[in-house]
Formats: sequence, C-alpha cells, structure tokens
Amino acid sequence: MLEQAWAALAAAGGAAVVQAAGTDVWTGLRDAVARWFGRGDKERERAELERLDRTAGELQSAEAAQSERLRIRQEAAWQARIEALLESLDDQQRARAAEELRALLAQHAQQGAASAGPGGLAVGGNMDIRAEDGSIAAGVIHGGAHIGRPPTPDPSQG
Repeated sequence: MLEQAWAALAAAGGAAVVQAAGTDVWTGLRDAVARWFGRGDKERERAELERLDRTAGELQSAEAAQSERLRIRQEAAWQARIEALLESLDDQQRARAAEELRALLAQHAQQGAASAGPGGLAVGGNMDIRAEDGSIAAGVIHGGAHIGRPPTPDPSQG
C-alpha cells in the first residue's frame, strides 16, 4: 500500500513540474523541487535546477502538435526521478521525504490556482486565442466590438 502511495505522490510531483513550467508559479516550484532533490547537497541542487530549466525550455519551445506528447513524456520522466529518489532512501528518510514533497506540492498548488474576478477570465493551463482574416478574438469583451471602417467624424468635431 505504501508503494502505491509513493507512486501516486511521484505522479503528482511529475505533473506539478510540467504544469507549472512557464507559469507564474514556476520559479517557486522549481526552487523547491531542486532543494527537495538536493537533500542538502548544493551541487546536486544546482544540477536539478539545470534539469528543471531544460524541462521548462523544452515544454515552452515545443510545437503545438508535439506539445501534449512531450508533456506526457516529461511527467513520466519526473515521476520516475521522484520514485527513484524515494526508493533510494531508508524507511525513515523516505517517510520524511514523502511528507516534505506532499507539503511542497500543496503549497505550490494553492499558489498556482487560477482565479478571476467578476467578468474576468481564469485559465489554469495554456490558452491560445487567435484572430484571422480581419476577425476579432478575445477571452473577454466588455461592451461591444465591431469590424469595419470607423465612422467618419462629424465636420463640427474638427
């Protein structure tokens, strides 16, 4: 049962890394994950920061058609890395590391929650809005929108 719990925790960790890449919470999660992996070893922490940066770079530069496949692959890779670290620890260290990871994920999940006020738009993931051929595209429009030539001003208006 504990192994299933660790696997679920590792999966959540992998998903958190991938979901946070390129968002406002990335820097905080990135630093926390690197410290968690480093376990007090500054050199290992630095190596993890580089690995996390490579992951974020790959995810951000991926073509739209390949993006989902890359996200799945990166989630699995980070899950495997987390599982490997947990497996390398003795029972007491593993329990402590698992609790630290749970707390880290809870802290950064709260910070990364999407919310918007009345009339706003909140997006918890990626959003792509495009306009083509003279059309209008927007997440939220307050008031009205018109396509066409602007009206000619009245000569009395200058």
